[in-house]
Amino acid sequence: MEFVTVDDIDIPALGFGTWLMEGADCHDGVAHALSIGYRHIDTAQIYDNEDQVGCAIDESSVARDDIFLTTKVWRSNVAADDVAPSVEESLRKLRTDYVDLLLIHWPSDTVDHDETLRALQKLKDAGKTRLIGVSNFTPAMVREALQVTDIACNQVEYHPFLGQPDLLELARANDMMLTAYSPLARGRVIDDPTLIDIGDRYDKSPAQIALRWLTQQQCVSAIPKASTPAHREANFQIFDFQLDSDEMQRIHDLDAKQRILDPDFAPDWER
Repeated sequence: MEFVTVDDIDIPALGFGTWLMEGADCHDGVAHALSIGYRHIDTAQIYDNEDQVGCAIDESSVARDDIFLTTKVWRSNVAADDVAPSVEESLRKLRTDYVDLLLIHWPSDTVDHDETLRALQKLKDAGKTRLIGVSNFTPAMVREALQVTDIACNQVEYHPFLGQPDLLELARANDMMLTAYSPLARGRVIDDPTLIDIGDRYDKSPAQIALRWLTQQQCVSAIPKASTPAHREANFQIFDFQLDSDEMQRIHDLDAKQRILDPDFAPDWER
């Protein structure tokens, strides 16, 4: 396992994402992920699975302090008076006194980000979270957030077909982590000739190559969702080889600005 270090906290570079996982599938997925070595689990209020995530962690033989747990505050809860109650509800569902990382899930167009960030900082000061950050923030929004408080992370869509050079530069300059969601481009990586070709050299799949490319980058973590035990195990088997600089660049060159997740409330990504 490799780590991203932020504020002297070592965060596993590969996490287990739970978006679109519900009920027993979520519970069993988290339980299995922990059993094979994952120590970074990602959820969110809007995923409606914090109960299942919390139950799986609570039942696991892995100590809570050995797990890096992230959740996110949904857009309806970002007003100052709503942040703390919503987080307390998340903690209750997650069966824990704290999370390791608490994020604003999406930028709000009705509540000033400063207001939400200050509320998150209060929760950090109170020991409800070890780190705070944002998700789906543009470079300009990250710069604005950094004027309010220290943020540890920006979680964004990042995969071989969607580069994030500006956000990477900001993260590296400000001791932040960039967490890649949809790191396999919702399965699109598996048919890419470049990833197939590189994978043949290492006897690895295109998905494993994509995840290795991400986690091999400075300050980058990745949180792939995997619905089957076989995929969870395969995703975890990426730390026994290293891509060379030419291979890393070949994958960077796949950037085609192909964005998968772009809801109507998304920010102007060019901002």
